[in-house]
Amino acid sequence: MTRKQNSTYSSNEKYLVACDLTYALQKIHGRWKLQILDKLKDGRLRYNELRREFSHITERMLTLQLRSMEHDGLISRTVYAEVPVRVEYGLTEIATELGPILNQLSLWGRKQRQKA
Repeated sequence: MTRKQNSTYSSNEKYLVACDLTYALQKIHGRWKLQILDKLKDGRLRYNELRREFSHITERMLTLQLRSMEHDGLISRTVYAEVPVRVEYGLTEIATELGPILNQLSLWGRKQRQKA
């Protein structure tokens, strides 16, 4: 993802990524990234399968989220030379390492939601 180098966001980003926790959260932030990671934890899915799972979001938004996650090394995209073209998405080793952390975060969220 390219941004203007002189933008305020780009300037601030240099300082934010110096914090390990902020850097980690920056990689998984996004409205749908955690849900996509959750769906892919059980195995690879084709684009249309993901599209059905997330029918409530636009195709453009899903594509943007997938591209961002691929750029950040969280998912891999495999294109098969078939007619019609088949595209599959799966978790990378980096994203697989996140699994236990995300499970703990989910449990914490459930607990906090029940208290509210």
